[in-house]
Amino acid sequence: MTEQTTRPMRRYAYALGRFFGVLRRNPWTGRVRVAAMITLISVGGVVIGTMLFAHANVAVGPFRAEMSISPSVLGGTEVDLPPLGSLHLDSHDGPLHLKVNLAALDQNRTEALIGDPTAISSAGENAVEDVRDGVIKLGIRTLGIAVISALVLSALIFRNIRRVAAAGVTALVVTGGSLGLAAATLRPESIAEPRYEGLLVNAPAVVGDARRIADNYGRYSEQLQQIVSNVSRLYTTVSSLPVYEPEANTTRILHVSDLHLNPSAYGLIRTVVQTFEIDAVVDTGDTVDWGSSAETGYASSIPSIGVPYIWVRGNHDSAAIQAAVARQRNAIVLDNQITTVDGLTIGGIGDPEFTPDKSETPDADPATESPLLRAGTQLADTIRGSAKPVDIALVHDPAMAPPLSGVVPLVLAGHLHKREVSLLAPPPAPEPSASAPSAPPANGAQQPPATRLMVEGSTGGAGLRGLEKDDPTPLSLSVLYFDENRQLKAYDDIQLGGTGQSNVEMQRNVVGAKAEETPSPSGSATPQSEPSR
Repeated sequence: MTEQTTRPMRRYAYALGRFFGVLRRNPWTGRVRVAAMITLISVGGVVIGTMLFAHANVAVGPFRAEMSISPSVLGGTEVDLPPLGSLHLDSHDGPLHLKVNLAALDQNRTEALIGDPTAISSAGENAVEDVRDGVIKLGIRTLGIAVISALVLSALIFRNIRRVAAAGVTALVVTGGSLGLAAATLRPESIAEPRYEGLLVNAPAVVGDARRIADNYGRYSEQLQQIVSNVSRLYTTVSSLPVYEPEANTTRILHVSDLHLNPSAYGLIRTVVQTFEIDAVVDTGDTVDWGSSAETGYASSIPSIGVPYIWVRGNHDSAAIQAAVARQRNAIVLDNQITTVDGLTIGGIGDPEFTPDKSETPDADPATESPLLRAGTQLADTIRGSAKPVDIALVHDPAMAPPLSGVVPLVLAGHLHKREVSLLAPPPAPEPSASAPSAPPANGAQQPPATRLMVEGSTGGAGLRGLEKDDPTPLSLSVLYFDENRQLKAYDDIQLGGTGQSNVEMQRNVVGAKAEETPSPSGSATPQSEPSR
């Protein structure tokens, strides 16, 4: 390079060197760097100390429960009940996760419970105070451990009294703020909607009766007492597990759909029927794949369920399949008909389309109404003409549901192979004509109640189709709890890992626990769905 070329480069290098030299000599730059290091070291000490030492033992009922706190983004609480499973609660927001392990039993307390069954109830009554004292003890311990860990770590690195003290104060603020955030966002009512993972047969015994919890929603103490009492019985009973005591006036309906010839589907349904004491099963179709006469024998397992089996036709089910289902002694086939089972009045209609060999439902002529909507309208007219109110409407494709909005409180569907729960858009108000302008509503007139649409996943794991993806389609079914007034109070979504897997997960949902947004009225409220294949 020439002197003329290199001169500007040397000038820029010299200016850049002077700039960084000024930064190094600037006291504020050094202070920011030191402050960042102190913060990093103190937070590191907090995390290490919390993960290693933030645990405490507390007696809860017959258990020696170990409570521990760990850093987390989402927060929440996990209750481990080995070998029964675990409960997960959305109890608070991050950055701390509370874990409670109930694996260890106190021998003296357990023997006392076995000798005096009434002591189980008293153990549950004391659970609230035990848990509260344990959490407070753990919080204080965590705060002290976090500060000490930050002090020790900063002393090893800085060897400076002032910086070590600053790290301790930082740890105190971080840990205290985290505990304060958890306390400020505490949701005791979350115990009403636990997510259960573990053995399916223990699920109702561990989480309790959904109707009872729904009726007592918000009463944290009663719900915690019930769970502790139930788990105590499970651990202290050596014979069968007579711990699930549902309300006498509860009607339990099992919703299944899209079995798709899975040979294990009926076995799963039988297990849930017996474990949850189901009164009736509703099946929203797609029992088979092709609707052929060779598949009619699959319906012969329906009598083994042992309770009424209400069924509507899916788009994979032919007339021959419908006839085969109707021949089963406990089956009730609904095709624009209404029936009553255990006090619940149920209406249903079959899918108007038979498309087992197509991946997509053909689009309707724009000039005519969709056959799915026509079928939904037909069922809505039948329900309006019923002598008594209809509580549940059954369809296969959720695209059939919009005409039922405001006509029935609950619509059950399938077809999508995934779980969805929503409120249907209310029916549009009639447009006033020029000759008859709209009049104000009469005094006392009310809008029709919102209609809830519950779309079930595939109880058969989508059959062989469920194996086409990298992750098998899970087996899904739901238990619905109705009170004596035929109102849906709660529901349990049960999901088993897809074919070849064994994980079981159950999510308790209390109706009305969370605010639900009702869509605005629309003339074309057809759900946009991707049909099953």
